[in-house]
Amino acid sequence: MTFSKPLISLSVLLALAGCQTQSPSDAPFSLTVAHINDTHSNFDPVKSSFMANELRVYNEFGGYPRLQTMAEQYRQAAASDNQSFLFLHGGDAWQGSGYFKLNEGMMNADLLSRMGLDAMALGNHEFDLSNDKLNRFIGEVNFPVLAANVDASQDPDLGDQTNLKPFVVFAYDGYKKTPVTDLDKLPTNSNLVAVFGLALDDMPNLAPNTGKVEFHDLVTSAQATVDFLHEKGIRNIIALTHIGNAVDLDVAAKVNGIDLIVGGHSHTLLGDFTNIGHDHSGTYAQMVNNPNGQSKTCVVQAGQYAQAIGQLSVSFDRNGNVISCKGQNTLLSNDTYFHSPLRETTSQFSATEADTVKTFIAGEDNLVIAAEAVAMRQLIDSKYKPAVEQAYGKVISRVPEEIKHERRPGDKGTDKHGSDVAPLIAEGQYYWANLPAVQAVTGMKVDFALIGAGGIRTNFDAGEYREGNVSLEMLPFSNFMSVVPIKGKDVVTLIEGAVTATLPEGSHAGKFPYGGHLRYHFTETVPHKAGRVDYVEVMTGTEDQPIWQAINPDQTYNVAINNYNASGNDGWTPLFTAQQHQSGRVDLAYVDGKLTGFKVQRIEAVNGKYNVHYATQGPDCKAANTRCNTDAQAVIDYIADKKPVLTPLSYEVVTLNRAL
Repeated sequence: MTFSKPLISLSVLLALAGCQTQSPSDAPFSLTVAHINDTHSNFDPVKSSFMANELRVYNEFGGYPRLQTMAEQYRQAAASDNQSFLFLHGGDAWQGSGYFKLNEGMMNADLLSRMGLDAMALGNHEFDLSNDKLNRFIGEVNFPVLAANVDASQDPDLGDQTNLKPFVVFAYDGYKKTPVTDLDKLPTNSNLVAVFGLALDDMPNLAPNTGKVEFHDLVTSAQATVDFLHEKGIRNIIALTHIGNAVDLDVAAKVNGIDLIVGGHSHTLLGDFTNIGHDHSGTYAQMVNNPNGQSKTCVVQAGQYAQAIGQLSVSFDRNGNVISCKGQNTLLSNDTYFHSPLRETTSQFSATEADTVKTFIAGEDNLVIAAEAVAMRQLIDSKYKPAVEQAYGKVISRVPEEIKHERRPGDKGTDKHGSDVAPLIAEGQYYWANLPAVQAVTGMKVDFALIGAGGIRTNFDAGEYREGNVSLEMLPFSNFMSVVPIKGKDVVTLIEGAVTATLPEGSHAGKFPYGGHLRYHFTETVPHKAGRVDYVEVMTGTEDQPIWQAINPDQTYNVAINNYNASGNDGWTPLFTAQQHQSGRVDLAYVDGKLTGFKVQRIEAVNGKYNVHYATQGPDCKAANTRCNTDAQAVIDYIADKKPVLTPLSYEVVTLNRAL
């Protein structure tokens, strides 16, 4: 059977499951898989650092030209050994840099199509713009985008997109790979591999523009897809997912017949990187028992922001069961190093010092020096970079030392207080919401601010800091600020629920809450499962002289939050509940250059999506005369006004005590 439509529903899958089968090849075989995920338009390298023995080295990791170099090395090695090979992307190629803000996905399509990818999962950030622009992206790339639990047939933009598929099937003869389009006429004497996609089934609650696309249950869809493929005679099955490592492990434990899960969404760099002063975020190629007690699933994921690439070898027996699954993630470094995070010329390593670092790297399995692919670097620099450089605007501050953002306290070597960036962002939004010009529009004095960690996309890098570093990179989603009156007890419920949801290993921590002029203490009581809020306090003083008062459960507080979280998205459900019938919230955007308030009447839940009803009308962020990114403007104004030298706040806003 040849599939002419991009997606097939569960009912169709189940109906077809009774079709004629064909026996798989009797000979076991092995497959090399290279994989990346959550690259988020980081076409250029990311400034970073690592430890070479006792020496702190400031370097750069990744970027698309380095990914291309390593992927090509893996591909050529497989070709030389006549080894079957796949290169997969676990989703969220979109968003994350000034390049994306200016090119809206088409630069992604250009560069990804040069990488030699075989398939990509459909990520939540692929829905950040509109389905029309997503449709254009999917139509432009030269590889399929996969999601077996998605039905786009009724969407006016995506309904006829033939490159959005539930799965793809490849027939292998050694390195030679041929796509299979007719599952009723499977090639003989070939090793068959199916790759199917899984997208988040709560996508309408996370993504702003899902249109009329339907998202079905992960486990039910996955099992139906595997059963269908098995009935067709395809035994070697890979799930390419964008659902987070914790959910990958859960799916593996609930679905029979998935051999390998290549994941994304939680930005999890699996493997032990403590040898270079980084974190150990979980086992790479972890084997999970399926519910039948017989088969197992191997699970991998490769971090974030195009800094690393994963490679593994998975071997299958004649029945499609995994015999072995081994590999690792590798961070891709440049070869120029500095003693200072400011990276001044005077702090650059001498040739002798650099050789010492290079010798250290040569002895580590999970860190390599990778050259940038010349043609791709030249393309970025000549075609795309000039416009981005111009868009960054004026310098607003100086950052003497890098200020790091990790979503969840304890991740990647952070302490129990977590991000030093998020409290600054929240404090900036608190400051801006209380400017006289803003108060004149809202009619409210703000008591504190809240922000979800996932809305923050970068660190504060050392050096000069420009407007565009905030609006194009740090807060790129063009959200607008909201001021929401809400009871203290609802704030406590929100914090407790959001933190609890991030406790499991490998969970997506984007919903983790931070505050400005607010702090809280949370104690985990059951490891990776449960905990409690010990206290929440509101700050009534200043940063220099903070005064803390326990939050009053029955008092109504005016809270500054971006509109995405203010509506209850990404698991901040108590905010939706509090505004379900009546809201005193005011949303803020610039119309014709003038700050304008939009009064919210209530919020309605429709098919898993929260729809905001305004007293008159809401901001039209697509209109040429409307600028909605007041979340970023708030931080720009705060830094420019109050932080000529940008350093972390003098107090901690989050304390997360994990169970021993």
